[in-house]
Amino acid sequence: MRDGLIGKKVGMTQGYDAKGNALPLTVLQAGPCTVVQRKTTKRDGYEAVQLALVEDRKKKGPSKALQGHYVKSGVPVMKILRELRCDGETPLKEGDQVSVDIFKAGDKVAVTGVSKGKGFAGVVKRHHFGGGAEAHGSMFHRAPGSIGASSYPSRVIKGLRMGGRMGGDTVTVRNLVVFEADKDRNLLVVMGAVPGPNGGYVLIRKV
Repeated sequence: MRDGLIGKKVGMTQGYDAKGNALPLTVLQAGPCTVVQRKTTKRDGYEAVQLALVEDRKKKGPSKALQGHYVKSGVPVMKILRELRCDGETPLKEGDQVSVDIFKAGDKVAVTGVSKGKGFAGVVKRHHFGGGAEAHGSMFHRAPGSIGASSYPSRVIKGLRMGGRMGGDTVTVRNLVVFEADKDRNLLVVMGAVPGPNGGYVLIRKV
């Protein structure tokens, strides 16, 4: 199985390596997770494990259809559900628990989350355009410039970088090194930043 967990971003802090260098760290509440469904090639066409995050605080429940999915699997109803691909050798089955002890210091992980929403943004902020001169008579400061030719193709090409809604995208940061895994408190500390705000849900997978 490609080991993984559902987690929640707690926040950032810093630590120190053996040489005394300061390291940027992100603290994640990783698991525990319950296996809700084990998908197989014979029944579903592929191998995967569905995990649900066990949380202390009561959340607004999922839809009735999803609640029935939990009842069918014989596990308590939980809010956050994610799926991880695996191989046919995985021993996990419905009702099993997965915790942060699948990781150890030095492991490399990929963390997937939803980036912070920034609202409407122009091309300078959204796409890092250089903009025009800052002189008083310029009249061209943060505008996008030409967006196409008139004679041909006489239209705006699909995918042209322009102003628009920024953020709120699914982002994966790969090769983050595990700094510490605290089994007692279900905390995973990784070196570097992960996408999303504090309190946002993330999927953590071994690389």
